[in-house]
Amino acid sequence: MRKIECISVFDMLKIGVGPSSSHTLGPWRAAQRWITELKNKNIFNEVDAVHIDLYGSLSLTGKGHATDIATILGLLGYDPVTMDITEIAPEISKIRNSHQLNLNGEKQIAFNIAEDIKFNRKFLEFHPNGITFRAQLSSGKKYSSSFYSIGGGFVVKKERKNASKKMKNFQLFPFPVEKATDLLKYCQAENKPVSEIVLENERSLRSDAEIDQNLKAIWQVMLESMYIGCHTEGTLPGGLNVKRRAFEMHQRLMGETPYTNVEDWIPAIRQTEVKFRQILKWVTCFALSVNEVNASLGRVVTAPTNGSAGTVPAVLMYYLTIENHNASFEDIKKFMLVAGEIGSLFKKGATISAAMGGCQAEIGVSSAMAAGGLTELMGGTPEQVLMASEIAMEHHLGLTCDPIGGLVQVPCIERNAMGAIKAINAAEIAMESDASRAKVPLDKVIETMWETAKDMNTKYKETSEGGLAVQVNLSDC
Repeated sequence: MRKIECISVFDMLKIGVGPSSSHTLGPWRAAQRWITELKNKNIFNEVDAVHIDLYGSLSLTGKGHATDIATILGLLGYDPVTMDITEIAPEISKIRNSHQLNLNGEKQIAFNIAEDIKFNRKFLEFHPNGITFRAQLSSGKKYSSSFYSIGGGFVVKKERKNASKKMKNFQLFPFPVEKATDLLKYCQAENKPVSEIVLENERSLRSDAEIDQNLKAIWQVMLESMYIGCHTEGTLPGGLNVKRRAFEMHQRLMGETPYTNVEDWIPAIRQTEVKFRQILKWVTCFALSVNEVNASLGRVVTAPTNGSAGTVPAVLMYYLTIENHNASFEDIKKFMLVAGEIGSLFKKGATISAAMGGCQAEIGVSSAMAAGGLTELMGGTPEQVLMASEIAMEHHLGLTCDPIGGLVQVPCIERNAMGAIKAINAAEIAMESDASRAKVPLDKVIETMWETAKDMNTKYKETSEGGLAVQVNLSDC
């Protein structure tokens, strides 16, 4: 029997805090897991001091991605899903001033951020995003553990101790999927759309009520991130002095259309102009707004990563406000089920980590996810859904990750808008095509993306050592 990794839709769509799923959410989760390890080994109360080593891409772009801050928040015991993000700055300031850290909210230890978090340029062999936690115990012994943030908020250990758990979950899946051909085979045999096949798999893990509740929570965060981004003006943090653009763009698009809160917002948008240029601007505005929130350590949904968090909600919002005014939660549900499944195909067959594959692994995958979800909502066949995803990725192949100053701002924010527009275009092309005669199967594009990723020079993989990151003079920003 083939070993097929079990990936839920809720693995691909995670609520977290920006600016990066691999460099912020991942290290945060790694810190939480390390705390659990200390407790399981009954040595938590013996910890007198903690030191963190960041390696490779986590080190090279860690400052710009707030890796150090996220790691500290995890050590403090905060959760990225529920933490009040307005408390982030005060908590970090308190530690900088006191040189004390309240480990998991239970035990005060000495901690100097400048000395106890080390940025190592060295790359560990297992993955470019490595982080090692070291504890000095009161007994005089030391305890250390290494984790790897592999993209999308996923965190693993080199020995992959969770493999057996993954296989147990896989055994429960009625429709195990490794490749797009597997998914298409089930759709054809069962005469069901992609969303229903994915839903049956999710039902083996959760009840219908839990699935709906989780999807509604994800959509609420997506909607709120768009709303907040469209209603917040100013300059993004980090030193590049990047002006927020969604605010003024949104003001111009809304005009005098009245509304008072996020619940009234979608109906209000539906009353605005829908000419071609306005549609382009709306989609762009939705995408920019999410990633401006992400760049400000705001709460977003990884789709499949934080750096690409704006593409999927922008395309879904396009459908809800422009394409279909009668859309309901059932449409949102179908879109997310399909998008999550498409994302999982790329994670299984390639990567969703920019440190492994460049930006094609983030924006490219998010565009493919959005294109697939939109195609199903537009009445596309399973073949057309896969074709749309293939088209979207095909035109992102080779896209590098070269953030200026290591910040998830330039060119990252605009790339979400471009990915969203490409997704809509890919869906339209697929809907006008005989997808049964597609020249390039989705599986082949996934394989090509992985081969391209392996051939890509390391300096174009989220290191800020190539591309725009070195061509643009920071002093001019």
